[in-house]
Parts: sequence; C-alpha cells; structure tokens
Amino acid sequence: MQTTTYQQRRGQLLTYFDRTAVESWKRLTSDVPVSGIRATVRAGRDTMRATLLSWLPDDLSGVRILDAGCGTGAFAIAVAARGADVIAIDLSPTLVAIARERAEDHRGPGTVMFRSGDMLDPGLGSFDHVVAMDSLIHYRAPDVVAALSGLAARTRHSIVFTFAPRTPALTVMHTVGRLFPRSDRAPAIEPVGAAHLGSLIGADAAFAEWRQGRTQRVARGFYTSQAKELRREFVRG
Repeated sequence: MQTTTYQQRRGQLLTYFDRTAVESWKRLTSDVPVSGIRATVRAGRDTMRATLLSWLPDDLSGVRILDAGCGTGAFAIAVAARGADVIAIDLSPTLVAIARERAEDHRGPGTVMFRSGDMLDPGLGSFDHVVAMDSLIHYRAPDVVAALSGLAARTRHSIVFTFAPRTPALTVMHTVGRLFPRSDRAPAIEPVGAAHLGSLIGADAAFAEWRQGRTQRVARGFYTSQAKELRREFVRG
C-alpha cells in the first residue's frame, strides 16, 4: 500500500541514494577504511544484519525471501548462502548494480535476483519471509504500518524489519538535521515510538493473523536502529 507521503519520500530517497550518496554508501558497505563516525555506523549495521539473520532459520533451502531495500546486497548474499531464493530490490539502480557486482563471487546453494524499483510492488509475488533492514526508517509510523500491511498480505511466515526508535539522541539529531540547507541534507530518519508502532500494528486488520515477536535495539555510536519481528500465527498453504 502506498500513501501520498510514502511516494513523496520515496522520490527523495531515490535522488539521495542513486546520486548524492552513492560513493559514500559504497565505501560504508565495503571493508575499506572509513572515518570514526562511519565506522560506528558500519559496526551498527553489521550487528543489526547479524541480528536479523539470527531470526531466520539456519536452513533456508527452497525458501523465498524478499530483501526489501537491499542496498549493496550484503543481506541477500548471506541468506542465499543458506539456500534461499532471494528477490533483492532497491530504489537505486546504481546501488543494485554494485550489489550485482559484489554477488558475482557468490557460490552458495541459493539464488539472488537483483531488481531496482519499489519494494511494495505486488508484481514481485509472494514470499516465505520478508526482511526490511533500515529501509523503513525514513517513513512516518502510519506509512511504515501501511507498507508492512501490504507486505503481510503476500508473506507466509514472518516479516523482520527495523525502525528508528524515538530516543532523546535521535530526536535531537532529527531536529538539528532540519536546520541544514536543503541541498546539504540527507533524507531525515523519522523516529518512531516503539509502543506507538506496536499499537498501530495491533489495530490494523491486516495483522489479525499475526503476532508481534522479538525486538532488539542496536546502538553503536552514530547508528541506532531497532529490529522488530512479526510472525504469522496461521500459515497459509
């Protein structure tokens, strides 16, 4: 499901990640040396990726996974190594091209199909699991829930995703970021209260067959993100 605000923010993110920040993002998601600030972000992302991977089965043979907002492909490659058949999609064609290049050495039992486009596209089909690592942190809580409800309709087992938790530090950074000239801004994250997000999900009829599972916050320097698990209680055949 796409709201007007989702579509507007999607356009801003495409411009940023496909043009403004490509080189920075390429370095951040590699193993080349980066600044101290970026090093904390890299460490936080590595920890978060490991957390989400731990919430999926070790053996993913024959399992279909959507990597929603795949970036440069690290998560998609990791689950394919466990046997999953992965559709990895990102708004940025440039980042997807980097992901394809990095996946060339993948020799695992699974497969990865990289695509550029909207992660909510129903044409992508149905999945056993959906993973959205740091791809929803730029959206307001109602837009996050609307996106998740659309994905839930096409997911058999679980959705694991991250959001930007509403903490004093993140709220300050969000406020300060809005003071920079528009040309210098990265797309702002949208801090979301964990309890508020849980209430919105619980009140949405799309999640009548789902339960809210594990949650874990990762804070490493300039990286703060919170993982959340949704599990379908009645698995569709």
